[in-house]
Amino acid sequence: MQALPALVLLTGSVALGLLLGLEYLRRVRSRPAVVGFHLLFGAASVEVMAMLLRGAPDSASLAPGPLPRAATGLLAFALLSGLVAPMIGRRSRGTMNGALIVHVTAAAAGCMLCVLWFVRAA
Repeated sequence: MQALPALVLLTGSVALGLLLGLEYLRRVRSRPAVVGFHLLFGAASVEVMAMLLRGAPDSASLAPGPLPRAATGLLAFALLSGLVAPMIGRRSRGTMNGALIVHVTAAAAGCMLCVLWFVRAA
């Protein structure tokens, strides 16, 4: 039950990310509101993951170990790479493709590790 907020935020971020990815592949300009909510959900999910890793204010935490640290680290890296991708991708589409591949790979790996962590902790 403690992992439910993190799962909801991650699911929202992944859904919006898929929508943004489809728009990118169709070469349609993304709506700023969708990008903003994707960023907010991603940042909030990293924050909730860090809270679960460290412990909630009521001293409730999920099983610690290397798996949650790796998941949180990958999600934080995905957040940072998603922020940097538009900055370095302005020069060419190939550079943007490479930056998005790094972002998507880190986010997918982080999400899978999160789900694995939550399933093991349940």
